[in-house]
Amino acid sequence: MFRRQSGRYVATFAADEVRVLRKVASEVVGLLTDGFDHSDPVVCRLFPEVYPDDPGGTAEFRRYTEGDLKTAKIDQAGAILAALPGEAGGEVRLDAEAAEAWLRALNDARLAMGVRLEIKDGTDLGEELDDAVAEDPTSSRVFQLSVYAYLGYLQESLLNALID
Repeated sequence: MFRRQSGRYVATFAADEVRVLRKVASEVVGLLTDGFDHSDPVVCRLFPEVYPDDPGGTAEFRRYTEGDLKTAKIDQAGAILAALPGEAGGEVRLDAEAAEAWLRALNDARLAMGVRLEIKDGTDLGEELDDAVAEDPTSSRVFQLSVYAYLGYLQESLLNALID
């Protein structure tokens, strides 16, 4: 999907891909602004305890770093929103800085979805998707697993373009 072209990282997105990426990036922004809650497992995954055995140390670390980390994550999701073409789809052209922001934002989105979908390190995504399709091919889980897989594909594609 992504390819390097004249110092840029370029991909063409169909209308449905634009809608999905816009929704995913917007949901990340919403989670980090209006929906920010340390009791939410997704927030815990995106902002893990740095000192699990020292709640006071973790709280102190958060006090000094969380605002900047949250702002960076919002800005990275915003980089996706800013670069996406209109609803009809089209081309995205990223410089190196925007490409790295996209990678981090895609990673955050995948982490968030992975928590909601209960994806673990050993989860076979293909098997998980096959099981969901067998149970109900029209379920929201099938769609969400497909989006999760797509984000992984997109992330890998962009990473490969960056290192080529």
